[in-house]
Amino acid sequence: MMHGNGAWDDRELHKPIVPPGLGFITCITSLHRDKKKPNDTTAATYSTMATNQVTRWVTNQDGIENLTKETIPMPTPAKGEVLVKISAVSLNYRDTEVVNGLYNYYDKPGTPKKPLVPVSDMCGTVVSVGDDNSPWKVGDRVVSTFLQSHLTGQVYPDHLATGLGKPLDGCLQGYRVFGSEGLVRAPGYLTDEEASCLPIAGVTAWMAIHGMGVRKGEGETVLLQGTGGVSVAGLQIARAGGMKTIITSSSDEKLEKAKALGADYVINYRTSPDWEREVMKITGDKGVDVILETGGAGTLYKSLDCVAFGGLISCIGYVSGREDKAGEARVNLNLLALRRTVTLKGIINGPRDRFEEMCRFYEKHQIRPVVDRVFGFEEAAEAMKYLAGGSHFGKVVVRVE
Repeated sequence: MMHGNGAWDDRELHKPIVPPGLGFITCITSLHRDKKKPNDTTAATYSTMATNQVTRWVTNQDGIENLTKETIPMPTPAKGEVLVKISAVSLNYRDTEVVNGLYNYYDKPGTPKKPLVPVSDMCGTVVSVGDDNSPWKVGDRVVSTFLQSHLTGQVYPDHLATGLGKPLDGCLQGYRVFGSEGLVRAPGYLTDEEASCLPIAGVTAWMAIHGMGVRKGEGETVLLQGTGGVSVAGLQIARAGGMKTIITSSSDEKLEKAKALGADYVINYRTSPDWEREVMKITGDKGVDVILETGGAGTLYKSLDCVAFGGLISCIGYVSGREDKAGEARVNLNLLALRRTVTLKGIINGPRDRFEEMCRFYEKHQIRPVVDRVFGFEEAAEAMKYLAGGSHFGKVVVRVE
């Protein structure tokens, strides 16, 4: 939501949306359930191989309140595929847009909305393989890639057609068949809930900072807007890479949590609406080397006023507003980017090989994604409403079993 002072609220969209955390804040309020440990293959509560049934949540893209649950036959993996028992999914702001019928960026004009299973990010266990030559074996813990066919390099329209949670059925279900190439091995030290946070938030943050090549880190400064999943992951990645970090929020409570994660500087943009000036003061008028720009039209001009010469602005969201400004309020990108020789880059997510690169970095630094709250499978709608409300710090997770 855009505020009159040009600031944004703390919801973050990861569009197609992903390091130590130097301390792990676990704000899980999971109805007193025990967290599932890595390699725990306990039978699912809502979907069982024994009954050959899968329970899943379906949306007609007509509102969170209209999510419905249905049961379908257990699918069988074909050659080149595996069947995964899903243990946990993490939610992204994109998922709420899909469910509310607002995620139409890649729809062809006149395309009718069709029922689908929402949510792109999951962690689970391989329970069946389609052929003997599969790179996966039964019992492997895996996480999904967002764009299933995007394996390396630049993203193209064909890759967008393989996005989980739209246009393809997503992961808010007990079991799902995946192509063998659409999975990455889950880091062994993470719980399923933590690992489910990696595909969009983690990879997007990684690409926003290191997408144009792994940065030197030392002596560089990163500005992170808001305290949603991508920004908090970016804070962890930047800190682990030796960068100085500045993070913004309208909540002092969230800023205290950011400090506990190792943020070097925090700015409350509600009490400091000219936050770009604060950034320049902090950096001695140099500006920041990288900005994770989540605000969009309402904040981009401020980002352009506090980025360093030769700096990078990674555009990953637009929570301050979906519409471009008109007239005198329009940002003159040509002039402002030229003024400081800025690189402005849109980040959809990242290919599988960069996801694997990020996982190696996470394992090296033992980074644990920040999980704000865990909901039960029956509480999927409540989880989405909670995320849409913007009160979370880090990630919101639904335990599927």
